[in-house]
Amino acid sequence: MGELREPLRDLIECGLPQALEVMGERWSFMILRASFNGVHHFEEFLSELGIARNILSNRLAKLVEHGILKREPCADDRRKIEYRLTEKGFDLLPAMLALRQWGQKYGAEVVEDPVLVDEADRLPIGPVSILSHDGRILGHQDLWLTKRENVGLRADGSRATPGDMIGRGDVVDLAEAKKRAAG
Repeated sequence: MGELREPLRDLIECGLPQALEVMGERWSFMILRASFNGVHHFEEFLSELGIARNILSNRLAKLVEHGILKREPCADDRRKIEYRLTEKGFDLLPAMLALRQWGQKYGAEVVEDPVLVDEADRLPIGPVSILSHDGRILGHQDLWLTKRENVGLRADGSRATPGDMIGRGDVVDLAEAKKRAAG
């Protein structure tokens, strides 16, 4: 991944340890998965996940504290509390899907049912991929670490400028992106 290495001893300088501090244990991920599946109430989490009450209370509080979930009074009964995903919480969906797909690929034989599909055509979603700024699918061999001041500086000394970024809902021709990535 280039001539540089991440400063592995300086854990605070990397987003991964910070993310693991919040999400780095099984129950946080299971609560998040339940939230993506429409579970909102403490008692629902309790019965759906089979988690101990004190652990659930602790994990929900931590997810709220870090802005992944928010606590709201129920619309139909203001005495009840709902836990809803925030934008920050929804931003964890690609990571959740990547971990799920990895588990399906390398874990025990799992037949997915129900199947996660694209709402538009109801076909299964593709694998979560690393995309370049212009939509090319990247593999581990395509990744490179560089100092911030050298972003865009090519090996030949010329400078690259980013093209149009891919946005939510944009269509990427995966076959074409794979051809470009293969060279």
